[in-house]
Amino acid sequence: MSAWDEAPSGRWRWPALRWRTALRVFGFCLALGVWQGSAVRLTQLMRPRPGPWEEAFIWEVTSAVTVGLLLPILMTAVLNAPTPRGSWARFVGIHTAAFALFSSLHIAGMAGLRHAVYALLELGDYDLGPPVYALPMEAQKDLITYGLVCAVIALLYAWRERQARALRAAELEGELRAAQLQSLTGQLHPHFLFNALHTIGAVMYEDLARTDQLLSDLGQLLRASLERTEPTWTLTEERGHTERFVALLRARFGDRLEVRWEVDTELEAQRVPCFALQTLVENAVKHNQDQRSPLEVRIRARGEADRWALEVEDTGRGFGARSPVAGPSVGLSQLERVLRLLHASGGRLERGAGPEGGARVTVWQPWRKAP
Repeated sequence: MSAWDEAPSGRWRWPALRWRTALRVFGFCLALGVWQGSAVRLTQLMRPRPGPWEEAFIWEVTSAVTVGLLLPILMTAVLNAPTPRGSWARFVGIHTAAFALFSSLHIAGMAGLRHAVYALLELGDYDLGPPVYALPMEAQKDLITYGLVCAVIALLYAWRERQARALRAAELEGELRAAQLQSLTGQLHPHFLFNALHTIGAVMYEDLARTDQLLSDLGQLLRASLERTEPTWTLTEERGHTERFVALLRARFGDRLEVRWEVDTELEAQRVPCFALQTLVENAVKHNQDQRSPLEVRIRARGEADRWALEVEDTGRGFGARSPVAGPSVGLSQLERVLRLLHASGGRLERGAGPEGGARVTVWQPWRKAP
């Protein structure tokens, strides 16, 4: 999810804090306080009675260090109300509350630190001044500090998001090429070609129309693998591609394979990773190819409030049983990576069991808004 998107279902977002980064920020604030203290001291030296040199550095260092300790408040505000484009009320409300909290804690923390340092250095009692004047003065300075720091945080988040987006795009391109290569390799595998061509050859003398259709399905499968350049396409396109793949499987397995579709019409325009359904159906058939009883594969697409699911369920042996195909499920792992690259935490693949004990794989994706 982008750093600038609203959190799903109104959930509050929190900044990720790392110790090394926190130490660097603390060191920067300390150095900034010393630098500002030197400027204040130079201003004091221009007066006839400059006073103790320690005060200038104590004032500025305690102020800067307290700001550094309160940075998570500003980061949280920027994360949850980055721009007023979505909602002015949310933007103004969050930043108003965050500024009030920041300024109150800054003044209290700064005054507390100064009291402690004054007592430690035996400089007497620290006096912030009459509250009726001191508090508005500090609040005005805090308003400038709050605005500048929030702007810097927003720029840093935007830069990091652009970097992450470019990295995801590069990784996604590599995953797409790998998915296309895997799909093409699976179709050009000697066993696949032998089975497909053997099936076509067995019916060519009995049903020329069916033979022509099977050859067309095989050709379009290979063409889709070669020509597809985008990582996603619509569910309608994915269904058409998978139905051609299923037609070749049915020609081979006959009555031993039954595929049922339950797809809500409102989901047909939603986009899915290319070859996702083909991967799931191929896994269901491959891991149950030695089963003598008929195998039923159910493909469903259903929507919920803030997400929708693409589900493939079979009546086979399930994930817990030993499969006739050795090795890990590379197709599912690759599909998980593609979902993560496309939707970050919004996309997920779940493995489970169907009501008959077979395998069930559910692909969750966020709703894609219509253009």
